[in-house]
Amino acid sequence: MRRGTATRAAGPDATRSGGVPAAGSDAALPAGSAFAAPAAPAVEPAPVRQQLRTEFAFELPRGYVDEAGTVHREGVMRLATARDELIPLRDVRVQENPAYLSVVLLARVITRLGTVAHIHDGVVENMFASDLAFLQDFYRQINAEGHTRAGVTCPHCEQPFEVELGGSRLGES
Repeated sequence: MRRGTATRAAGPDATRSGGVPAAGSDAALPAGSAFAAPAAPAVEPAPVRQQLRTEFAFELPRGYVDEAGTVHREGVMRLATARDELIPLRDVRVQENPAYLSVVLLARVITRLGTVAHIHDGVVENMFASDLAFLQDFYRQINAEGHTRAGVTCPHCEQPFEVELGGSRLGES
């Protein structure tokens, strides 16, 4: 008995006359045979690649007024990194006054504000209080993505409600 590899014959020539499978065709081999062609692998769809959005446009309620008197209202803030939240903690101004953390942090993550060439601590320091509050809320909103709330149930009345798990100030998560 001679062993060889089974090959698939293509087209109508795979059977001899009379409907008998031709030698070497898969039709002559039982389905569970070691020489039978393997079943075609299931084709999985390519994974859908989602783009992570890292920058978010905003419009200040009042606007930053520069030295020339120009009002800048439209800007862009990027997502914060761990480094963005850690580096300001080494800043002497933040160590002396923890409220200054939001100023330093916002200066790091605001990438554009109108036509201001360079965003730095001084720009954020000179914003109106309402704009600073807006930016603090905006920062929390884009960086938390809803992960700071948890659904819980009251142990007494068994009513469901949500609680805030995140910190109350910028840089506290």
